[in-house]
Amino acid sequence: MFSLKQISRSLLALYPIVLIGLIWEAVTRAGLVSPIFLPPLSSVFASLFQQIVSGELFEPLFVSLYRAAAGLVIAMVGGVIIGFLMSQIRWFRWLMNPVVLLGFPAPKVAFLPIFILWFGIDHLSKIALVTFTSIFPFIIVAQAGAETVSRVQLWAARAMGETRLGILRRIILPAAFPSLMSGVRVAVPYALISAFTAEMIAGGGGLGGNLVYAQRFFETTTVFTILIVMLAAGWLADHGIIVLRRHLLRWHG
Repeated sequence: MFSLKQISRSLLALYPIVLIGLIWEAVTRAGLVSPIFLPPLSSVFASLFQQIVSGELFEPLFVSLYRAAAGLVIAMVGGVIIGFLMSQIRWFRWLMNPVVLLGFPAPKVAFLPIFILWFGIDHLSKIALVTFTSIFPFIIVAQAGAETVSRVQLWAARAMGETRLGILRRIILPAAFPSLMSGVRVAVPYALISAFTAEMIAGGGGLGGNLVYAQRFFETTTVFTILIVMLAAGWLADHGIIVLRRHLLRWHG
């Protein structure tokens, strides 16, 4: 059961959003802004409810989430492996450092035309962009987390006959796990942004594709409906990661 204090804190946290919503509704109802540019918030929520009831919303939402999740999983697996290898193997770190330094700050969406050329406009190009966007945070946090392990611990494990794989599984991975959870929280918004942006640019369905389609025909209410769904998806994903992190890292200060 939630305590009164927890409920009060939750309501207080929602206060700015509620205030913005009231101002939005008041401005549009007063006729200060044309509905073609900013429809009433009540109309947006009515459109959202209608799309949920009809099921029209779920297909593009699931398409976008599938692309973001698939790219994120690939980035997580590849990034963690590369980061751990960089922390343990000097020549591999020397080889990959320039790639990470060049790729991490690069504008990833600029590579979308290449991915479209290679993989087409359907799922693969979007997943490739999500992977390329999200892999660098995992590389960085995996390497940083693995390098927090004391060399004395590694020497002791080797002296006791532990294999390299055993050291990785029993010592390095638990030590790096808090950093990896932080990397997940950083990478999830990257994945969602990349999936939505790729759909907006290249089409191929999804929430981003539907948003651009609605914008072209001046369906402003639908545009804002999709924007709210995008914001909600990002907030729910981030909140879910926070809850999961608290559960998995109860032992971590």
